[in-house]
Amino acid sequence: MSDSKLILVTGGAGFVGSRLCARLQKEGHHVISLDNYFTGSRDARVPGVEYREGHTKDIEKHVSETPDIIYHLGEYSRVEQSFDDVALVWDLNKAGTFGVLEFWRKRACKLVYAGSSTKFADGGLGRDQSPYAWTKASNTELVRNYSAWFKLPHAITYFYNVYGPGERSGKYGTVIEIFRQKHLKGEPLTVNAPGTQKRNFTYIEDIVEGLLLVGEKGEGDDYGLGDEREYSILEIAKLFGGKMVMGPATAGNRMASAIDTAKAKGLGWKVTTSVEEYVKKIVAGS
Repeated sequence: MSDSKLILVTGGAGFVGSRLCARLQKEGHHVISLDNYFTGSRDARVPGVEYREGHTKDIEKHVSETPDIIYHLGEYSRVEQSFDDVALVWDLNKAGTFGVLEFWRKRACKLVYAGSSTKFADGGLGRDQSPYAWTKASNTELVRNYSAWFKLPHAITYFYNVYGPGERSGKYGTVIEIFRQKHLKGEPLTVNAPGTQKRNFTYIEDIVEGLLLVGEKGEGDDYGLGDEREYSILEIAKLFGGKMVMGPATAGNRMASAIDTAKAKGLGWKVTTSVEEYVKKIVAGS
């Protein structure tokens, strides 16, 4: 982005959002983060970024400005845990996103929406396999419809299992970080059955680079941001080494992913880091 812009990032204190805010601020943009700190961290704050605390459904109360671009990342984002958090998923992903879309409609700026690649899994069945997946899939349809109904510019991206330094573990964590923490403690890695489920894992800085390109040049749907190399969960565990235990199968646990990065590559995007390289550095102690 060559010209300085006013950019709003929902979820700007989260794992992806904080990295995006840092890049945008470094490139000379005025960045506003809106986050309710459900999973975001105040420790992730970036100097020069303006932080506002609040729910996305109340976005009008917190943001009076008209941004040039909205990056909407501030949603609930875990598959298995969403079965226990249905009301929360609805609140964050449906009520919250409706608030953002109404804000977008009134401001008539560009929206970049972070969809979920879960909707492509298992031949398209993935969209209905969990409360999280369904809300995210239906939100991409609503974003497209708002764009068509109200003549609004938009772009929709799809992340594939983002990993990297600074991510969280625990029940809202990712498998890479959960394995990393257990590896560092010398604990066995728990692999949910059957272990052969395939995933694409994508480095955080590659995701941020993709978001910048889509924000600048992207139009419409289907900007897949993911490493096309697939790994089973068992293969990832074996990269870490040490003991493994097989845990029970979990609800919503899709077996196969589907990825299409053609539109993102058409903007000049590419993968620079593999999960295998990342894990090998962890194991080597670097």
